[in-house]
Amino acid sequence: MEVITGVFEARADAERAVNQLRSLGIPQEEIGLIAPGYSSGTAERAVPVTDTEDSGMGKAMGAAVGGAMGAAGGATLGLAAASLAIPGVGPVIAFGMIGAALVGTLGAAAGAALGDQVEEQLGEGVPHEDIFLYEEALRHGRSLVIANVDDDRADKARDVIDNAGAGDIDSLREAWWAELRDDERNYYHRDGRDFDNDEETYRRGFQAALHPRRRGKGYADVEDELRTSYSGIALDSGFREGYERGLAYQGRSK
Repeated sequence: MEVITGVFEARADAERAVNQLRSLGIPQEEIGLIAPGYSSGTAERAVPVTDTEDSGMGKAMGAAVGGAMGAAGGATLGLAAASLAIPGVGPVIAFGMIGAALVGTLGAAAGAALGDQVEEQLGEGVPHEDIFLYEEALRHGRSLVIANVDDDRADKARDVIDNAGAGDIDSLREAWWAELRDDERNYYHRDGRDFDNDEETYRRGFQAALHPRRRGKGYADVEDELRTSYSGIALDSGFREGYERGLAYQGRSK
């Protein structure tokens, strides 16, 4: 099985992709769509996330999302729908149980560092280091489609996502950094340091702080884990400075 994802500028394009995925024979319970805003006829439920909740919060959130999905009974796309509020993102509509799982992961990541709880919510299909990009997409009014697809249909599913107008995740990542780059350069230059020389390691540290496992954790708290995750890469002053800035950025995004 593979997890296929797409980020769409227009919700109509995302819905078209969902319908085409279903036409491939992919079961509706294996397809999810998340879009910004509320929709009439859906159950409105806030995801209960705070920085102080313990490590069992991921399971509690999954139950809350699942309950909302079960209560909704929405007819759009033939998938159950629920309106929920994700801390740091705002109100979204989740269609289907796969959508609910991703909403649970996004909400968990926005609110606290959950470690393995994120994997329980979503599994290994979506790289966890990219979770922040899906948050960013929703903040900017984009819609997400996610599908759990068997290997025989994976290529066709990717073609459906691409032909419906989904943005490339690598392009999304570069556009995100392009929005931040000038401010980060100015910040880094304030002490006479060379941003152009250190940008790669600085950016790596910045993004490391946005991983769900490390949300809200200071550098000293995760240094050993970082040395394991980035084995063979020098965690120099640029990396550490980027990590601290990533923490501050994530705090501003809540």
